[in-house]
Amino acid sequence: MLNVVLSTAPADAAPAIAERIVSERLAACCNIVPKVESYYWWEGKVTHDAEALLIFKTPNERVPELTRRLQEVHPYEVPEILALDVASGLESYLGWACAEARPEGEQA
Repeated sequence: MLNVVLSTAPADAAPAIAERIVSERLAACCNIVPKVESYYWWEGKVTHDAEALLIFKTPNERVPELTRRLQEVHPYEVPEILALDVASGLESYLGWACAEARPEGEQA
């Protein structure tokens, strides 16, 4: 089945992260939601940042590899990476997303 993986990043870094992850077929697609305001605890104090929200769609079996790669390319020391199982959806979309996020060289 499919997962939605959420991550926030600096707005100027988000397009490059999305391009890299999708081009490496770790996700079928990524939506970028601009202008997310984040408030969070970091190093003992509340911090505020303007960020973008990245929404990746990937098959369950690709989540560990996507997580590892996202940590490598992300500018944050501790990036937000949340994988959420998709309970249901349009079958043709779910099939497309799973087929497009296949490992390089693997047939759909």
